Amino acid sequence: MIRHAVLFKFKADFPEADKAAWRDGLDRMKGNIPGLLQLTHGPDVLQHDRSFDYAIVADFRAVEDVEVYATHPLHEPLKKYSYPNSEQIIAVDFAL
Repeated sequence: MIRHAVLFKFKADFPEADKAAWRDGLDRMKGNIPGLLQLTHGPDVLQHDRSFDYAIVADFRAVEDVEVYATHPLHEPLKKYSYPNSEQIIAVDFAL
């Protein structure tokens, strides 16, 4: 199994309506992308200086399934919200 974790540090002017559409899109992916076993996401609650604003954690059967997810038609539209509205996005993929 592969765990895919992504952290986002948002720009201060990320429009709330766009952020809501992005979150709704994340929810739509659950159960609708082959190989995606589980997807959880949410905002940081501690808000420390080192904290990022938002996290996505997704579990996949195999590395190949991460690639399917990365280019899936339900995932692609979310990039138009996250990329231009983030100062930084970091990711790690590791085997469980």
